[in-house]
Amino acid sequence: MFKDIPVDVSPTHEGERIRQRNMFVELAGSKSMGAELVQVKDHVEDGKIEVIGPDLDEMKQGEVYPFGIKIEIQGEKLEEDLEGVIERRIHELSNYVEGFMHLNQRDNIWCRVSMDAKEAGFKLKHLAKALSILFKEEFPPIESVSVTIFTDETAVKKFLQEARKKYEERDARARELSEENVDVFYCCLMCQSFAPTHVCIVTPDRTALCGAMNWFDCRAAYKMDPNGPIFEVEKGEAVDSIKGEYPNVNKVVAENSQGTIQKVYLHSILEYPHTSCGCFEAVAFYMPEIDGIGIVNRNFREKTPLGLPFSTIAGQCSGGKQVEGFLGMSLEYIRSPKFLQADGGFERIVWMPKELKESVIEAIPEELKDKIATEEDANSIKELRKFLKEKGHPLVEKIKEREVKKPKVTEKPEIERPAVPVATTPEMSLPIKGGFKIILKGARIYAESVIIKRK
Repeated sequence: MFKDIPVDVSPTHEGERIRQRNMFVELAGSKSMGAELVQVKDHVEDGKIEVIGPDLDEMKQGEVYPFGIKIEIQGEKLEEDLEGVIERRIHELSNYVEGFMHLNQRDNIWCRVSMDAKEAGFKLKHLAKALSILFKEEFPPIESVSVTIFTDETAVKKFLQEARKKYEERDARARELSEENVDVFYCCLMCQSFAPTHVCIVTPDRTALCGAMNWFDCRAAYKMDPNGPIFEVEKGEAVDSIKGEYPNVNKVVAENSQGTIQKVYLHSILEYPHTSCGCFEAVAFYMPEIDGIGIVNRNFREKTPLGLPFSTIAGQCSGGKQVEGFLGMSLEYIRSPKFLQADGGFERIVWMPKELKESVIEAIPEELKDKIATEEDANSIKELRKFLKEKGHPLVEKIKEREVKKPKVTEKPEIERPAVPVATTPEMSLPIKGGFKIILKGARIYAESVIIKRK
């Protein structure tokens, strides 16, 4: 079946990581651009494979290239509702290809090709062929499939616009529902090959962390494959609807995280936050100095007010960990009416990158739009605190209360005066009575001042 492909194609390669030292080229990611899209069409030329732009044999080692994957499918039983579901499986199926690494989803994809795969003669046309075969094998309703790979910059830009328009149409439809309108949520375990204890709970108000699967997508996936990685979770009665705690959800999370996670609040970052995989589009992070929350998206390359970039912050909670104060999320969740409602919602948000803020500006309450800082306003906790005070952010009163509570020292004891280190010794001894001596190792001698006098 894969005899013309020079590398192995098997589920055993899922989860393979290609480190930079073993990498031939990088495709899309934060240093370039890319997207993936599946569309149901009335007429599709089965088996058609096309690479628009340079293939691997025309690329230079160590370089980064734009990248797009467009898959068109046809079948009597296929519906438009299934597009997002099948599209999300690109992540899983492309990782079956030995020497090819695929991370994230939609317009956040990040891929790498290994040196070993390149030396074996692997090309992107082989990836397209593998996907063509795997999709028909995994989804019997697909009767015809064609795969187009884009690496030409102009072509990728045009494709990216097309894909983003389609993503927005899907997301807009999902916003019509709320958790109160349904009896079931959905659980997705698709990312457990990378994050074994991660259990993703999808509700009408909480899109999957990857941003690729909303409630409708999960419903379609479950109908198509009831025994697959996405399944129903009876909502049941809520223990706390504001925090988003449901006994049935807790039970499913505990069972599917190997007992690692016992409780989840769906709408909180500060108490029992949802676990994070690694495919999330953004991370929310708590700043105790301000008692506020910042959000940084995957495409932001600079440092946050914490002094850390996205990659470092993401590392705090990825891999299926539940870490209070850190939360991986989809960008669509920021638009949800229930967005972090247990922690104050937008009234607790104090910072986000300008590009991200502009992309969700319609979801931010009017009175808070100019009170949430971006990298143009603040790049440190000190600058952020100053900005919030100037703009009159709702958290300002809490900041003032904290400052009032700080103890005032009117007179410092003599020993606390600034001292000057004048000598350092690896070891010194001080004799004391009784024939004993005190040995000080790594001692530093301090003095309030140093006076040099001529003998």
